[in-house]
Amino acid sequence: MRYRFISDSHTHSECSFDGNDSVIMMCEQASGIGLYSLTITDHCECNEYFEKNVREDISRSIFQISKSRAMYHDKLHVYAGIELGQPTQNPAAAEDALTLCDYDFVLGSLHNLKNEQDFYFLEYTEENLYSLLDRYCDELLELAQQNLFDSLAHIDYPLRYIIGNAKLKPDLWHFYERIDEVLKTLIKNDKALEVNTSGLRQIIGRTLPETDVIKRFRELGGKYITLGSDAHRWGDISSGIEDGLDMLNECGYTHFTVYEKRKPKLLPIL
Repeated sequence: MRYRFISDSHTHSECSFDGNDSVIMMCEQASGIGLYSLTITDHCECNEYFEKNVREDISRSIFQISKSRAMYHDKLHVYAGIELGQPTQNPAAAEDALTLCDYDFVLGSLHNLKNEQDFYFLEYTEENLYSLLDRYCDELLELAQQNLFDSLAHIDYPLRYIIGNAKLKPDLWHFYERIDEVLKTLIKNDKALEVNTSGLRQIIGRTLPETDVIKRFRELGGKYITLGSDAHRWGDISSGIEDGLDMLNECGYTHFTVYEKRKPKLLPIL
């Protein structure tokens, strides 16, 4: 590895609806390849929290993290996290989920619009594209203003499927002022922005977001950047993280961030 403090702050175990492997398997992989830290952030889709018994899945995740932390305490920093999906769509669920553990790290995500399916399942056309992205920007700002999380995950999540799968290329200049509002809200609230490296192994072929947003975040005064592979199986742990660190270095950052007990911990890139 080219960097000393390789850390993956966005991963999913079998306790997520779309995860594959146990937390222990993921920690074994992280330890074996020499990671500094691994944060497990299993899905908590707040809009489905009560009807699909997500609370039970999160409780299992917390239990597995606790066991793994005891097993790997001298080899790997294991952090307890959660990915709050759509917390504005069910604030009561989000608040309840946050009482289940003294988390180290909370990711905020928007995977689907109100009364819509995940962006993965939507059909995109030139006619509906800008309307969907406008609604996404509205809800993303609402999520940032709600301020329940530590880092905002994959800020341009819909593009994973709009560009990667549907092969459409929206004019993103239309949304830059709206994204600026989100970035400024993060900075005002002393929150982090995530560089999600999953796109490097997917059809879209790039990080979420790319360098233009990272540079803009820094230009506006953003201090904290977290890095996550969004791995859903042990084999993807830390995938693309070194590329993400390369990008942060190119954008002028000297440190990246991991969270411990909900507090930012700055680690040197070089």
